[in-house]
Amino acid sequence: MLVLFETPAGYAIFKLLDEKKLRKADDLHKYFADPEDASRMVKLKHFHKFEDTTEALAAATAAVEGKLSKGMKKLLKNVVSSDVQEELAVSDAKLGGAIKDKFGISCTASKEVQELMRGIRLQMNSLVTAISEDDMRKMSLGLAHSLSRYKLKFSPDKVDTMIVQAISLLDDLDKELNNYVMRCREWYGWHFPEMSKIVTDNIAFAKTVKLMQMRSRAAETDFSSCLPEEVEEELKQAAEISMGTEVSEEDIINITALCDQILEISDYRAQLYDYLKNRMQAIAPNVTVLVGELVGARLIAHAGSLINLAKHPASTVQILGAEKALFRALKKKHNTPKYGLLYHASLVGQCGAKHKGKIARVLAAKTALASRVDALSEESRSDVGIEHRQLVEKRVQICNGEQVHTISGSGKSKARAEKAEIKTEAEDYNPATDSTLTPTTEKKRKKKRKHDEDAAEASTETKKQKRAKHEDS
Repeated sequence: MLVLFETPAGYAIFKLLDEKKLRKADDLHKYFADPEDASRMVKLKHFHKFEDTTEALAAATAAVEGKLSKGMKKLLKNVVSSDVQEELAVSDAKLGGAIKDKFGISCTASKEVQELMRGIRLQMNSLVTAISEDDMRKMSLGLAHSLSRYKLKFSPDKVDTMIVQAISLLDDLDKELNNYVMRCREWYGWHFPEMSKIVTDNIAFAKTVKLMQMRSRAAETDFSSCLPEEVEEELKQAAEISMGTEVSEEDIINITALCDQILEISDYRAQLYDYLKNRMQAIAPNVTVLVGELVGARLIAHAGSLINLAKHPASTVQILGAEKALFRALKKKHNTPKYGLLYHASLVGQCGAKHKGKIARVLAAKTALASRVDALSEESRSDVGIEHRQLVEKRVQICNGEQVHTISGSGKSKARAEKAEIKTEAEDYNPATDSTLTPTTEKKRKKKRKHDEDAAEASTETKKQKRAKHEDS
């Protein structure tokens, strides 16, 4: 049996000298206790050294993905193919399948092989004499840095730092935008106070001020690009009878400049939201399906990273964002909060106030599972999130008292409706049921009648006895 062993410096092919010892996996470590015992167990047949770090990085990347690198293909073609009858021991079953498909070499990756690989790794410096121990250590460190840099470079979708920064900036933009809009409404309200109640949308308000400027120009200005027709008519009528004060051209210039800032910030916010939405779909698709982009991003930002969120239990996920209320309740021995950031999730908002805590607990449990799938799985799929969302939606319907429709079987076959038959049995007429008296009343009357008859017979007998005595006397 041949053994394919991968090192940071290159590929090594070992010849297993005693295959009988391989059957005892629990005792294999004894045969690698020292270099002399290891040399009796395996012998180096060929060593293929990497030319540079680039080749080592390509080989390591291919090994992680279970593929064959160019150096490994060349090695197997020249060395192993000559001994086709030999079985090849590899560390990865997926790699063994690729070798078998490519060269037709029988490969094995059992528990015993893993123990053998562990023993070779333990005595690698004595078995591979072509490279010194110091050089091997330097090559391992260089390959580790190159592989980490490669993963960071070619897997930018898994960097959740961008989500943390984007959601923080989005919250800051919302605060600044609200301050700017409030300042603009108060500032322009001195000139046209009625407009704040007529135009309620903030973006439409800024566009209207920018188009109209002075309220005296309202009659000749076309607002069709930013206002509905009925709102436009109401605005023009209010402009004619407005009680606002007059302002100068310099004031209007500064107000319109503020409106430009509001529109620019709102456009940038919409662009940032689209960026955050796409990044959440790439990094945490299951969490996004369950709680939405904004709530999911706030959970990740509050935890610090997606990995940290995956480490949290469901009870911690449920009250993330309500730490102050939690410690205040523990200090004063009051009821602890039932939800934190999850309160803003759409599923929690769909149920009544009585059941919000229950739904938040269920949603936190499913979110904790979804975050672990997103953080630790290699594929970006949202199947788990969709399945869990359906379960939570059913729970919401049950809490709201709605009827839950379930599908029996696979849901693909048509429902079979059996023909309904009404079965009735004809009964004979019973005259005894005509009586309006209850059975209890009839029994009482019969009993009373019998008692009266017995009393009458007793009195008759008494009279006869008295008469007989009187006649005798």
